[in-house]
Amino acid sequence: MSLVIVKYNAGNIQSVLYALERIGRQAVVTDDAALITAADKVIFPGVGEASTAMGYLRERGLDELIRGLRQPVLGICLGMQLMCSYSEENDTSCLGIFEERVKHFSGEGGLKVPQIGWNTIYDLRTPLFEGVGENSYCYFVHGYYAALGAHTIGKTEYGQAYSSALHRDNFYGVQFHPEKSAQAGERILRNFIEM
Repeated sequence: MSLVIVKYNAGNIQSVLYALERIGRQAVVTDDAALITAADKVIFPGVGEASTAMGYLRERGLDELIRGLRQPVLGICLGMQLMCSYSEENDTSCLGIFEERVKHFSGEGGLKVPQIGWNTIYDLRTPLFEGVGENSYCYFVHGYYAALGAHTIGKTEYGQAYSSALHRDNFYGVQFHPEKSAQAGERILRNFIEM
């Protein structure tokens, strides 16, 4: 089984590679269209800023490529946000795979922005969360969040409820970092790989 991580100038790829190694999997990091298209599974991770990342994807035709993928695709953190329709981060039009919009945490009521640290995930749906308990703790680092919507398959509370996971067809996204989320994160990565 071939596993590809999309290279698009966004951080955090190395920690995803390490997490995959811990569960006995190897992945190729590439922006080569043929390799991405031929892969059995595609991971689209990222830490960074939405408009810069979308610019990089568009310049290389990776935006259309990702939208057209038919195999299971997992977006992580910024990767998931870029799969949404729009981000308030620098007024960015995104890939539009998910209809949900990405908004900035208000910081009202003394809410620290960005959210950094462990938080629970709940209302979990789809085989991505097979064997993952309700209210499992996962690790988050983000100042923007995807609103609740038709594609929400996991929720988290931080000032309000938001989408900590999304799903549509062969596309999955998680706001948290499964590669840094201990046993729950490891199980989620295994579930994705075994789809």
